[in-house]
Amino acid sequence: RRKQKRIVELTDYLEQVNMGTGGRIIQRLEDEFSGLQDEMDKTVTELYETRESAVKDKINFADNLANIAHQLKTPITAAFLSLQLMEKEMPGMHTETIKKPLERLNHLEESLLTLSKIDAGILHLEHSPVDIYTALNLAAENLSDLLKQKNVTVEIPDKGCIEIIGDLEWSMEALMNLMKNCMEHSPTAGTIHCDYGSNPLYAEIFIWDEGDGFAPEDIPHLFQRFYRGKRSVGDGMGIGLSLAQSIFELQNGNITARNLPSGGACFEIRVYSH
Repeated sequence: RRKQKRIVELTDYLEQVNMGTGGRIIQRLEDEFSGLQDEMDKTVTELYETRESAVKDKINFADNLANIAHQLKTPITAAFLSLQLMEKEMPGMHTETIKKPLERLNHLEESLLTLSKIDAGILHLEHSPVDIYTALNLAAENLSDLLKQKNVTVEIPDKGCIEIIGDLEWSMEALMNLMKNCMEHSPTAGTIHCDYGSNPLYAEIFIWDEGDGFAPEDIPHLFQRFYRGKRSVGDGMGIGLSLAQSIFELQNGNITARNLPSGGACFEIRVYSH
């Protein structure tokens, strides 16, 4: 009975540690379990120290990202103002070659700032019903100019009111990043397909293209920050997919990627109900 009591005591201690409420065991007994208890204490102490170090590193990384974003903001704003003045005073100048890189830098600055807020846990998201059909259409509308340039269309079926709980603006931002990725890998006159549905556990959204699909070795790394796959096109910076994943994770969801048997790359989003 005494041994059973000690086993229960040590088991309860580990359960408390797993729940984040555990501390050191106060009672010290010299018995056949004392060596095990000492090793458990050492391991738990090391785990707490490792966790605290990881949290500090994450905060420092978020601060560094924010600092880089803010450092970029001032010269980008000054460059935009100079460009506007140039366009006004010398309307014949070919300013598009300057404007596009500036817009790309501005997008980078905004993305880095958003990522830093996510890492620091200070990105504010609403938690209200979001109609999937509406979010998909708004995302496509915001990409309309780029879609026209590529001669790519977006097909979104109206399947009635299917909702997730989240933030409409940020959900739309994430969907835009996924659609943009599909657009960049679509053939001319291709179509980006969307579908969605729900069950008692989660709502799901599918977005896929008619391109060549992902390189198989890239699939495990697609949502890593700054990762650019072997089939990357355009002048992207490897942030969009990571940002989309982070946004849906903050809304109790996730994104996975795969190649379709018929060809093309597919993103599957699941947003869980509980």
